[in-house]
Amino acid sequence: MPIDESRTFRPVNIAVLTVSDTRGLAEDRSGDTLVARLTAAGHVLADRAIERDDVDTIVTRLRGWIASAAVDAIVTTGGTGVTGRDVTPEAVEQVADKMIPGFGELFRWLSYAKIGTSTVQSRACACVAGGTYIFALPGSTGAVKDGWDGILQDQLDSRHRPCNFVELMPRLMER
Repeated sequence: MPIDESRTFRPVNIAVLTVSDTRGLAEDRSGDTLVARLTAAGHVLADRAIERDDVDTIVTRLRGWIASAAVDAIVTTGGTGVTGRDVTPEAVEQVADKMIPGFGELFRWLSYAKIGTSTVQSRACACVAGGTYIFALPGSTGAVKDGWDGILQDQLDSRHRPCNFVELMPRLMER
């Protein structure tokens, strides 16, 4: 879809959360990939953290960022699989006001072109929580690239037509 150059680009303040029991910042390639892509696109890295695969810990981090006026969107990487330790979608659901089912559907459609039926193991998801977008991606760098390049880079660009998530931000808290 086209970028309308007559519109003004509005940088989005994005927090990046890596969910992992095994990685620290030095080994966080998927988080590094997200940060590189969002800053190259002109957005602001609002914060970055790594949390272990624990629903309560993830929920606490998400709620802190949701409450912060300095964070417009959160992108997580990791914890979206089907094993017992994969709990990111459960944490996202606990804070969600509205789920965005099309995000996960589109992610898996894009991923299918690269990894085939293995994409069904992904529980990538998205929601709006307290006026903040949350997008949960799998933990591989390939999945992060698919999610950012195939969905988020356009939907978080205020110039993207025919519509984008940024233009809806002022209305997310409407009742």
